[in-house]
Amino acid sequence: MKLSLSLLFTGLAFSAYAQDDFNSDFKKINTEVQVNSKAYETLKFATETIGHRLTGSSNGAKAEEYVFQLLKSYGYAVHYQPFEVESWSRLTNETKIGDSPSGLNTLKSVTLAHSPVKASVTAELADMGNGLEEDYLKEKDKVKGKIALVYLGVLPGSPAGTPTLHRSEKTAVATKYGAVGVIIINGVKGGVLLTGTASVTGKLIPVPAVCIGLEDGMKLREQLQLKPQFASLNMTNFSGMIKARNVVATLKGSIFPKEKIVVGGHLDSWDLATGAIDNGIGSFAVVDMARTFKSLNLKPKRTVEFVLFMGEEQGLLGSKAYIKSAREKNELDQLQFMLNYDMTNDPKGFATSRKEMKNLFTGWGSQIAQIDTGFKNVFRAGAGLHSDHQPFMLEGIPTGGGAGGELPKQSGQFYHSDGDQFSLVDEQQLKNTVRYSSMLIDALANTGSIPVGRQSEEILKAFLIENKLETPLKIAGEWRWKD
Repeated sequence: MKLSLSLLFTGLAFSAYAQDDFNSDFKKINTEVQVNSKAYETLKFATETIGHRLTGSSNGAKAEEYVFQLLKSYGYAVHYQPFEVESWSRLTNETKIGDSPSGLNTLKSVTLAHSPVKASVTAELADMGNGLEEDYLKEKDKVKGKIALVYLGVLPGSPAGTPTLHRSEKTAVATKYGAVGVIIINGVKGGVLLTGTASVTGKLIPVPAVCIGLEDGMKLREQLQLKPQFASLNMTNFSGMIKARNVVATLKGSIFPKEKIVVGGHLDSWDLATGAIDNGIGSFAVVDMARTFKSLNLKPKRTVEFVLFMGEEQGLLGSKAYIKSAREKNELDQLQFMLNYDMTNDPKGFATSRKEMKNLFTGWGSQIAQIDTGFKNVFRAGAGLHSDHQPFMLEGIPTGGGAGGELPKQSGQFYHSDGDQFSLVDEQQLKNTVRYSSMLIDALANTGSIPVGRQSEEILKAFLIENKLETPLKIAGEWRWKD
């Protein structure tokens, strides 16, 4: 009896995979992208003629219009999804450090986003190590009335398994324990300065926050071991309501038009550089995925929506606006899957928030590996925060994307910095992102049945706890469940 059941299940599995034979489509996609991809040249043009793509800036508007026209030229019905949000941009900044309030010397720094419109603070420094809650609980009043000095990631020499938090969460914890300012030490050698939001809500924070280089920061930690150190943070910034636009191109499903696969990447960048890696390689890959589908005249069974989000860097503003619109239209249940491309490069497999997708993803991956042995069919299941998949995931919608890739030319160290330039982009690796991802989209949009759906509130809660996301979501004020 057991043998009969085993043969039955094997036969059913074989039947399912036989139905999911996308070899013909995959080969067409592979050839089309290898020969005709426009991702590299369109990203190059954008970085050279537009520059940075800060949300709410004139450059941001130019980027929105550029990809709108690109998608339109590929044959799409394209529309803007406008949203109005409180934006932030830097004006002036001066950071000084010294061993007395009257003997301070200027230190190179960059303001972290959502710092106050105006701030002038001079106070003693308190070294709070990794900036975790446990660092403050050791001595609760240590930072009260002082400026917290915090390491961005995990300090060298920390115990194995030490967790970390996003810079915004570290700022929130410092503020909670009474810090009047925050200085974050970047972990990259060579004095590289990193920007990014210091706010968990996308709103202004009550204290000034800056980033300093690794060498300056570690030297400062050493000086604090010898005697007290002081800092002054003086800055002005802009904050006000601005308008931005997601760019949406829709390929209507031929059989299940109300079942939607959302393929997204954030178009915006910070203003210190051109954002070629963060997130030009992701967003312009998405645009080229859309081009590929039109060029091959692919007609997926499910609707595929290619979305270029704005405002990701300032708090996932565009993806939150997308979800808000879907909720208001009662269309959340139409969202079958969200594939997110944020600094995705040369993937070797696929990732998803839902482990139940393993058989399908690896089944499709094995077909891709037959076409290109460089694709290793890696599979990863899990969940994280701080990119445009988050608002979808928090509605219980399955998410995913590429896995197993590495950023080109060790460019990860230039994330959010003035070193994020087009020269870091690798053309073939960018093509790999487009072709493998287009194959995944084609399979997801055409498979007979997607074995996962929206999670219920209780299942979602358990899922987030399992993935250790309860604490950061509580810090951000996005944990909606009562204990």
